[in-house]
Amino acid sequence: MITLGCPDRTGIVAGISGFLAEAGGWIVGAAYHTDPVTNWFFTRQEVRADSLPFGPAELRARFTDVVRKFGPRVDWQITDTAERRRVVLLVSKEGHCLYDLLGRVASGELDVEVTSVIGNHKDLAKITEAHGIPFHHVPFPAGDGEGKAAAFAQLRQLVDGHHPHAIVLARFMQVLPHELCAAWAGKALNIHHSFLPSFVGARPYHQAHTRGVKLIGATCHYVTAELDAGPIVEQDVIRVDHGDSVADMVRKGRDIEKVVLARGLRWHLEDRVLVHGNRTVVF
Repeated sequence: MITLGCPDRTGIVAGISGFLAEAGGWIVGAAYHTDPVTNWFFTRQEVRADSLPFGPAELRARFTDVVRKFGPRVDWQITDTAERRRVVLLVSKEGHCLYDLLGRVASGELDVEVTSVIGNHKDLAKITEAHGIPFHHVPFPAGDGEGKAAAFAQLRQLVDGHHPHAIVLARFMQVLPHELCAAWAGKALNIHHSFLPSFVGARPYHQAHTRGVKLIGATCHYVTAELDAGPIVEQDVIRVDHGDSVADMVRKGRDIEKVVLARGLRWHLEDRVLVHGNRTVVF
């Protein structure tokens, strides 16, 4: 899989396809988009590995020469889809997103390796271990002192030890410090229980109920240092009305949260999400 973004100009598509054709590469899927506001070009290319006479490492080395022709500002990567993706899940007490993802993995619908689940509470340990997945408990003290910094250091050590392709905050009710946001940029996915940018922060269903909205939603986004403001990967909504209590909204919203998180994670792992600034293109 080849993904690439750079300032738009003539010859980019020809350069990529010509390089692949000369190497014998068989393109089985290709998507393109140019943002007219930023003039940034995006592409995602699926290439049959068995059509090439060399492996991913040499493909990357040769493709570097092609990329140089597109200018100094190019974001690109080549990934091997034969490598099974590794995921670490971060949780607190609410388990609906965890249950959903574990069920999708167990059924084969989501073909990933969940290497571990890490929680700041023990509530979800049994369901995790029932799926044969290690559960790690990292308690987080209240406040912002040395105890919390030590907890985040332990969390980072556990997560980074698995070299995951995605770190999923499956209703993990802790705000990541800036250094972790930077270290996990483009890999840490959060599910926020509102249709962002509406109702950021805590208790969004309570905020929505107070405002009297008729639609509530959920947002899967990349984690950044600015709370609930990272690049959006996926969103969806469900209708509510004046008769719904906060508890009704929470119940209905959980269904949307599960679906949105699963979609966003799948698209991320399939290299369908290209980020530029605080916006995404999802092919």
